[in-house]
Amino acid sequence: MTISRILIVFFLLGLSLKGQAQRISYTINSNWNFYKGTLQNIPQAGQEIQWEPVNIPHTWNDRDVMDDEPGYYRGEAWYRKKIYIPQQWKDKDVYVFFEGAAQVAEVFVNGKKVGSHTGSYTFFSFPITQYLKPGKDNVENELLVRLDNSHNEDIPPLSADFTFFGGLYRDVHLIAVNKVRFDMDNDASNGIFITTPNVSAERAAVNIRGSFVNNSASSKNITVEHVILDADGQTAYALKKEYKTAKGQQVSFSDDINDITKPHLWSTENPYLYRVVSTISDSQTQEILDEVSNPLGFRWYSFDAEKGFFLNGEPLKLIGASRHQDYKGKGNALSDALHIRDVELLKEMGGNFLRVAHYPQDPAVLQACDRLGILASVETSIVNRITETEAFAEHAKKMHLEMIRQNFNHPSLIIWAYMNEVLLRPRYEKGSVEQEAYFGKITKLAQELEDITRKEDPYRYTMIPNHGNFDLYNRVQLTKIPMLVGWNLYQGWYSDKFSGFANYLDRHRRELPDKPLLVTEYGGDADIRLHSFEPIRFDKTVEYTTRYHQAYLKAMMERPFVAAAMIWNLADFSSETRTESTPHINSKGILTLDRKPKDAYRFYQANLLKIPYLQIGTKEWNLRTGIAKSDTQLAHTQEVLVFSNQPTVTLKHNGKIIGNSSTAQGIARFHVDFVNGQNTLQALATTGDKEEITDQADIWFKMLPVNLHNKSLPFTEVNISLGDKRYFHDAANHQIWMPEKEYQPGSWGYIGGSIFRMENKARHSYGSDKDILGTDADPVYATQRTGIEQFKFDVPQGEYELTLHFAELLSDIQREELVYNLNGGGLTGDNFQERVFDVNINGHVFLKNLSNKEYLEPEKSVNFKTSVSVYDHQGITVDFVPKTGETILNGIQLRKIK
Repeated sequence: MTISRILIVFFLLGLSLKGQAQRISYTINSNWNFYKGTLQNIPQAGQEIQWEPVNIPHTWNDRDVMDDEPGYYRGEAWYRKKIYIPQQWKDKDVYVFFEGAAQVAEVFVNGKKVGSHTGSYTFFSFPITQYLKPGKDNVENELLVRLDNSHNEDIPPLSADFTFFGGLYRDVHLIAVNKVRFDMDNDASNGIFITTPNVSAERAAVNIRGSFVNNSASSKNITVEHVILDADGQTAYALKKEYKTAKGQQVSFSDDINDITKPHLWSTENPYLYRVVSTISDSQTQEILDEVSNPLGFRWYSFDAEKGFFLNGEPLKLIGASRHQDYKGKGNALSDALHIRDVELLKEMGGNFLRVAHYPQDPAVLQACDRLGILASVETSIVNRITETEAFAEHAKKMHLEMIRQNFNHPSLIIWAYMNEVLLRPRYEKGSVEQEAYFGKITKLAQELEDITRKEDPYRYTMIPNHGNFDLYNRVQLTKIPMLVGWNLYQGWYSDKFSGFANYLDRHRRELPDKPLLVTEYGGDADIRLHSFEPIRFDKTVEYTTRYHQAYLKAMMERPFVAAAMIWNLADFSSETRTESTPHINSKGILTLDRKPKDAYRFYQANLLKIPYLQIGTKEWNLRTGIAKSDTQLAHTQEVLVFSNQPTVTLKHNGKIIGNSSTAQGIARFHVDFVNGQNTLQALATTGDKEEITDQADIWFKMLPVNLHNKSLPFTEVNISLGDKRYFHDAANHQIWMPEKEYQPGSWGYIGGSIFRMENKARHSYGSDKDILGTDADPVYATQRTGIEQFKFDVPQGEYELTLHFAELLSDIQREELVYNLNGGGLTGDNFQERVFDVNINGHVFLKNLSNKEYLEPEKSVNFKTSVSVYDHQGITVDFVPKTGETILNGIQLRKIK
């Protein structure tokens, strides 16, 4: 082995050429074995078990949460790995450290249980030295982990609008430490807690507290030193103390550095980081026994109920997003790089705040916030409701304590939060004695969590994020116990009008004048495939969601007392119980599940970024369609938005300037006459420095003739979504679907019938909110025209391929209503009745007795494709002949073959 290779190995193991390092830590993520299922006993060597090789991070729910079968596996699973302990560790204590395991974990080494942990989202570690096999170098040991993510009424979260993935989904570390070391048994923290009690531009003070242990066989004279290094690695300040320790003694310390002058301040614009390197050394030999490094940022901040938030004495409107920790195709088993990328995307949006919701996340997240200048809150996973048991309360308090201690040393972190929307699903009958007692238990637990937080960390703020039931949260004291009040508000989404949002903010200011207000959630679903030029609430179009964010940002920016605006959510995320156009996904993200930007993301960039910015909107919608203006004007006009922070934008279409537009709230609007085929859009703006910035979008437009016999624009194909007012871009199949229209001679369209609307639904103007099985084109199958009589195409003679799409949207299935659907929860069902009808094409029977007792299985997609020959001026007429109940049609496609 060469010297260079030796150096590499030493670096990886945390060693030095002068001797063994103080603390050795590395991940053991590779080459695990996995088994999903219940085992009656600890697996033994030679036992026939079908182990599956996996690497960590890993979840067993990355696939089943997205399939058509309701529910996902919540139960027991096992992980197994061989670990090898070098002989050099014989005088050290060895720990196994888990960054996250869902949700109840039992850990075994060589068949013996070493510990257990409850909770999916906080770290935990166990000393395993006494369970290791003695002997020669690199002796083989078996590490076994039993996990269970089953629902448990005593473990939060109980229910929520996100998926409770199971698995060993974050890094696992093996750590070796000396007998004299900083405390390793303090809720998986690193044993050091740093605060900055006093900070100004002129002076700063630092307090460093913690403890260390002497587990050696003799008393020791110990030196504890704290060195503050600046960003260049130069020593800025240092403090050293001597201690005499007996064997087995644990020593606590609290050291102050009060003479720091002209500190370089940490801010969102300049996130300057110091490091505090704390060491323990033998006072006689000077040998370093342990070393821990923590970030340090000097900043001061405050919330004011009238004026909002201040950082380092300057007003700062906090604008950012909440985040869930999952990703397309991966579940919640993400690499550090993907966690970090999310924080980078928030910074690239111009955001300055991250709500880490609804649970503590990977350590890489807050590390990135520290480095990039993103302020943050983090919260415990008590969501929707509680259980009135002592076990639930104790688990909740333990998780909260772990969260605080594990995330303490992050200068970006300014808020500890708990109990998100805890009154959303109250137990018992409204107004009953039992429910009032239940509310009392919530108040009591909230106060206990508040007291824990204030004791552990008197310098940060506390917050409860509430849903929009002002009177109830006020009555249950949840607006009074924490220092800050967060509101999760969705007026204009779950309720009718945007104006209700501003009214709600003003009510808080009137009735809670001494309580700082943060908007902790707001947003609307946007399926990146759906578009409309007349968007309405709950149509899931990109365009409606952009309007929603415009209205909300305007209201918040006009009110200085609104300290923070936290978009729900940074990215789409997994919510297995959700249905609608994107089944199993909550699509309120301003990025898709695989982090592609939606127009709402571009909107915030245009309003928040300080560097010149210009982007053409909905450029992902690069396949469009529409009907020509006339037989001679072969163009179709559609609106195009350009997002920019420049005052004026110019737009070119196929090389020709079509106009200039002033931006309003970061948006310039243009009306473009698209032509058949390729359309190239180029947006231009000139910055204050006279530099030109540009963006380009290439769009293919499939023009439809007004008259289907128009020889200058021959008909080729059309895809129509019935009962729909939206365009659906199916990029996977390179198809564009357009909304229905009524038949006009010479063209195409439906005759008769009405748009399908759900009964007793508070949200949807049309269509169903169900998951239609057997298709990815849910938007097509979830809308429908009922009672349709005919669909006509006045096409010229030729051979055509005709496809009819159906889905029975009503069923007799009883299912639990999601609380988010605003229908009160509980079991719900439809007024399901038998329907039978015939479908004839040009007078010939095509589908006889089409019935929802046969082919039309409820809530499943079905389509029928056939060829049609058209002669003379016959065209194509599809007749729907009712026999029992009403006829239906969800979608229809026509393509000319020859």
